[in-house]
Amino acid sequence: MIFRSLTRRREIGANSYLLQNKNHRMVLDAGMHPGERGFDALPNFSLVPHDSLDAVLITHAHHDHIGSLPVLQQRQPSAPVYMTEATGELSSAMLHNSVNVMTRQREEQGVMEYPLFTHTELDQIRAKWNYHPTRKPFAMGRTNVECTLFDAGHIMGSAGALLRENGKTLFYTGDVNFEAQTIVREADFPREKIDALIVETTRGDHARPEGFSRRDEKERLAALIRETYERGGSVLIPVFALGKSQELLVTLHELRQLNLIPDMPVIIGGLTTKITLLYDQYASRVRRSYEGFRIMEDMGSLVAPRKGRREINLAARTIYALSSGMMTEGTISNEFARRFVTQPNNTVAFVGYTDPKTPGWRMRNAKAGDVICLDEKKPPVEVRCQIESFDFSAHAARETIVDYVRAVQPAKVLLVHGDAPAMDWFAGKFSEALPNSEIILPEPGEEITLW
Repeated sequence: MIFRSLTRRREIGANSYLLQNKNHRMVLDAGMHPGERGFDALPNFSLVPHDSLDAVLITHAHHDHIGSLPVLQQRQPSAPVYMTEATGELSSAMLHNSVNVMTRQREEQGVMEYPLFTHTELDQIRAKWNYHPTRKPFAMGRTNVECTLFDAGHIMGSAGALLRENGKTLFYTGDVNFEAQTIVREADFPREKIDALIVETTRGDHARPEGFSRRDEKERLAALIRETYERGGSVLIPVFALGKSQELLVTLHELRQLNLIPDMPVIIGGLTTKITLLYDQYASRVRRSYEGFRIMEDMGSLVAPRKGRREINLAARTIYALSSGMMTEGTISNEFARRFVTQPNNTVAFVGYTDPKTPGWRMRNAKAGDVICLDEKKPPVEVRCQIESFDFSAHAARETIVDYVRAVQPAKVLLVHGDAPAMDWFAGKFSEALPNSEIILPEPGEEITLW
């Protein structure tokens, strides 16, 4: 079995990996790089001959894992695609939204190759999507490879994949979290010995403070909301529409039920509403906490603007949970922030990852009095509000990944989905913990023999 990374660089971006044995080819994930535009945002699919794939496997519905799936299917029309049902339904919503975003980027930014696919094409390629539950083995199309999906604890529907071929095993973690969040429960991964492991390294450069707990972070967020409320301000929380929004909304509901925050309106907008409805649809059908709890129905303080409305009014003593989490130009959180951050009584609270190239990063690292650019096409704004950050990551802490890898004792460990410092930390740690294992940092396009 040969492994090749289809990513263009060793980083977090357009995640996609090719597996090839003597007779078959398979691809794991088909992402799009959030920081690039046009064809540069795609994986290097030129390494895969036209219509040569026997199967595609999707681990979850975040853009950096599914964003280029329609392009891959255009080039590989015979290949069946495998995923969990929840991932499939979320992927459809996310990809249809991607068409809208690309169409807008063509008009506003002149990216002439956009959109890379259409709504009609999306509806057509779904005929090749096959849904499978976790912990039930299935055959990967025409291959001699058996696959079993395992709950990855990252977002709803996320899965790691165990592949078996002629007595050998390969496990791909996808994005994983070994600790329970608010809705999503901790990963339920296999603990048997594995021959080869492809593992994410997202948080390798992030050391948690001594004594960290998610509960303490929730209480710290509650204290910030109370303080902002008491001075008559509002709280803006930039969030990813998929995963982070739903976790945050249930966290706010939980804090309100415990009387840790005042009864305040919680405003959401855009894609978040559609994704939250899907979370509610699966409220009793997936492995999760708060089983049966439907956010849109059961969270009394939630307010969703009318469909198609992008303008959101600025009001006092209100929580705004707006996408995107990185405050990308043209999104609701970016447009709203221009008015919001000039008010001294307000607070911006970051609860997820922000790429250093994004407006969210600039905002997150700003101090009162700083003048920052949120959109190159618009004037800079002076930051007068309070800004705070919290750790509610949906990715595993690095120590918990080391514990898992030590438990399954793989002969080969391939490090993916991480920036250079993160991968370097894991490479050093695994070399110490697994002296008899081969630790590999795959270069883009490099052929690596797994067995």
